Amino acid sequence: MDQRFQIFLLLFSLQILSIASQDFAVLLALKNQWKNTPPNWVGSDPCRGNWVGVECSNSRVISITLSSIGLTGQLPGDIVNLSELQTLDLSSNKGLTGTLPTSIGNLKKLSNLILAGCSFTGLIPDSIGSLVQLRYLSLNTNGFSGRIPPSIGNLVNLYWLDLAENQLTGTIPVSTRNSPGLDNLINTKHFHFGKNQLSGDIPSQLFNRNLTLLHVLFESNKLSGSIPSTLGLVTTLEVVRLDNNSLTGSVPSNLDNLSGVKDLFLSNNKLTGPFPNLTGMGSLNYVDLSNNSFTESAIPPWFSTLPSLTTLDMENTGLQGAVPSSLFGAQMQTVILKGNTLNGTLDLGSSYSNQLQVVDLQNNFIDGFKDVSGYKNDLILVDNPICQESGPRERYCTISKQSDPLYSTGPNNCAPVPCSSDQVSSPNCRCAYPFTGTLFLRAPSFSYLNNPTIYKSLETPLLRSFQSIQLPVDSLSLSNPTRNLDNYLVLNLDIFPTGTDRFNHTAISGIGFVLSNQTFKPPDTFGPYIFIGHSYNDFAGEGSGSGSHKSSSTGVIVGAVVGACVLVLLLVIAGLYAYRQKRRAERADKQNNPFASWDPNKSSGGIPQLKGARNFSFEELKKYSGNFSEVNNIGSGGYGMVYRGTLPSGLLVAIKRAQQGSTQGGLEFKTEIELLSRVHHKNVVSLVGFCFDQGEQMLIYEYIPNGTLKDSLSGKSGIRLDWMRRLRIALGAARGVQYLHDLANPPIIHRDIKSNNILLDERLNAKVADFGLSKPMGDTDKGHVTTQVKGTMGYLDPEYYMTQQLTEKSDVYSFGVVLLELLTARNPIEKGMYIVREFKLTMDTTKKLYNLQGIIDPVISGNELKGFERFVDLALSCVKESGVNRPSMSDVVKEIENIMELAGLNPNAESTQTSENYVGISKGFDHPYTNESLFSYSGTHLPSKLEPK
Repeated sequence: MDQRFQIFLLLFSLQILSIASQDFAVLLALKNQWKNTPPNWVGSDPCRGNWVGVECSNSRVISITLSSIGLTGQLPGDIVNLSELQTLDLSSNKGLTGTLPTSIGNLKKLSNLILAGCSFTGLIPDSIGSLVQLRYLSLNTNGFSGRIPPSIGNLVNLYWLDLAENQLTGTIPVSTRNSPGLDNLINTKHFHFGKNQLSGDIPSQLFNRNLTLLHVLFESNKLSGSIPSTLGLVTTLEVVRLDNNSLTGSVPSNLDNLSGVKDLFLSNNKLTGPFPNLTGMGSLNYVDLSNNSFTESAIPPWFSTLPSLTTLDMENTGLQGAVPSSLFGAQMQTVILKGNTLNGTLDLGSSYSNQLQVVDLQNNFIDGFKDVSGYKNDLILVDNPICQESGPRERYCTISKQSDPLYSTGPNNCAPVPCSSDQVSSPNCRCAYPFTGTLFLRAPSFSYLNNPTIYKSLETPLLRSFQSIQLPVDSLSLSNPTRNLDNYLVLNLDIFPTGTDRFNHTAISGIGFVLSNQTFKPPDTFGPYIFIGHSYNDFAGEGSGSGSHKSSSTGVIVGAVVGACVLVLLLVIAGLYAYRQKRRAERADKQNNPFASWDPNKSSGGIPQLKGARNFSFEELKKYSGNFSEVNNIGSGGYGMVYRGTLPSGLLVAIKRAQQGSTQGGLEFKTEIELLSRVHHKNVVSLVGFCFDQGEQMLIYEYIPNGTLKDSLSGKSGIRLDWMRRLRIALGAARGVQYLHDLANPPIIHRDIKSNNILLDERLNAKVADFGLSKPMGDTDKGHVTTQVKGTMGYLDPEYYMTQQLTEKSDVYSFGVVLLELLTARNPIEKGMYIVREFKLTMDTTKKLYNLQGIIDPVISGNELKGFERFVDLALSCVKESGVNRPSMSDVVKEIENIMELAGLNPNAESTQTSENYVGISKGFDHPYTNESLFSYSGTHLPSKLEPK
């Protein structure tokens, strides 16, 4: 019996060792597949070698947490062989690309799948619904497309579901007789689907009394139909964001049942009917109902009864009558009521909130202001009768920029010390290399952004959350709080090491996991958040982590010897497996690293550094374009030919194919894929992917059907642009350029803004394109880049030409020329005349339309041009000779928004008309991706007769 038992133990041990060796082989394959893995990933035993980010139990891998360490590569299907894996966190590694393997559903024990802030693309596989143990599913901030898999409805243990900031389309799935749906997720607390392209109605079946949801975040999609009344059944809700969609109808009256909701965002929809009665929502902090078409009525008096209300935004909502002084009491911080028909005398009262920072009543009918208590903060009454009367202009009749310094964590009772250029002085006044990233707070309950008390309430628990689990964090700082275009509060977060000047890989992965796994719970004031870490490049040195084990027991020694012999045999088997996997990884690496054959001497610089663009093979594009057939040829230019293609998903693309063997477009190819792979904005053309295969260089873009702005202005496309449409195009293009300057990381100077590089989609929305000449602005550039002059004559900034110092104001100049084109439909340089100089010589500000009737485009000259003079003033301010005198692009955006409001347009509303409403007689036109320019300039001399004056 003893001998049988020993044989059984030996066989059982062999089986365990065999399974464990398979785990080791999978990790070795991952190491061969990925770049920038931790330096202690050496040896053949990750568990005994304590590989960074790898946690084992009984020699089985149960956790891989490698957040923010700069990993690049793809997620191979071999990972599904880690059958005991419970946690996979690869968040904030922008270099991770490709699709999720459909076999991922085989990881039956997975409870945490966190891939936020990577660059994965393609469909979310249906097999993800087989991960029945899943608690956290975070796929946000990637490039996933297609529908939300209905199979996610099978994940009944799910707590956190975040699919935001992707390119998901289709409807929100609910259960049917043959299919599960999201209405089955009764234990899920978070539905985060914002910033996708979801469409259709919000299904009434999605919500029911059994759900325990806290957050419903559906903002910035294409959802339509009415708000389902079943939403009022989910009484656990705390945050509701349905803003920036196309929702219609009345707000359901039973939303008043949601007494726990702190933040309610319904803005920028098409809601109608009476103002919703929210008296039962006693927890409300932040209410945004702006830009809807409610029935005209007085300001509901019950707003004054909400004890916690800090922010009320009811811009363009049909309000009329007087503004009650009681509205400004309690905890109020911001009141925005602009664009209504409010009248009478504004009286803030004598007991307004001591937190009140902004009162914005622009564009109403206020004719008086009673200031009893000497209110000193922002009060805006521009475009009211009170500001149109004669006499001295009051401070509230101009819009001043916020001059208060943005919050930044100060030193902790110490004096900051001078540090080397690449180190930072911590709050505890020690020089170190911090781990940095960005916190995106999707629904904060406050709007006063410079209140130190608020941020201290976030800093203290956040620091404790790291220190409580022995992470080597000495201090942290928050800085630069801003509201982005999605109305998120954005905060820079710097985390400093303790006992040394830099972190190791273990610490970075641990910190990233605390934030990506939502281990840290912020105060309720801050609402739901996500953290996107920046790749850490200053790691401390780390050894292999190999350890030794001692024993004084002879039996253990003998057993160890026997085990070692068995292990050697198994390692041989594992080695063969790993070798096979390595060969497979090398083949995959060829696809993952398409630039293995990149020649820096011939291809204009080092290997492109990508942030998520899809790599297409030549054979794929050949198939998608019908063998590059003549019927799919939609244009040509100096770079090569452009072809229409259709991907298997049905997506139409434009394939820009360089001439075979040409090096003319090498630098453009490199620049464009590097920059466009990291920028994502509705007013910037999307790069779908690229091809660097079989000697080919191709760029694959989203297909933009209506050509360039120049095509439409010249009549080449057959599309007639009225004045209102031109204002919308100007705003869209300005927002695209502003995004490049202010929100891209790093900031980007386009360097070739022109009407040929502004494309118009099916609804004539503007998209900025062609980044072949663009320059990123690093931290060391200090406001300008000294570089060889490149651009297009007529649009070229004369200050840049003279000094060779490129700044963001160079783009502003070019954009100003585009604004003049919108007015005249003329080329910037035509018959030896320069459009800027012609405007300045012709205009007379004392006459109607500034005396410019003779050069205005005839298409619009006979129409009522509301805001024309302000538009001209803006254009000419952009083309001032000195860059410091030009506005920033954010200022340009604000002024165009003001002009649109003056013209009776809502600057935040999506266009509801297609280009069919504007089509005249088409004259035929090339595709927008031709890269064609009659005035392209790259050199050091500009002909004197064409110099801007």
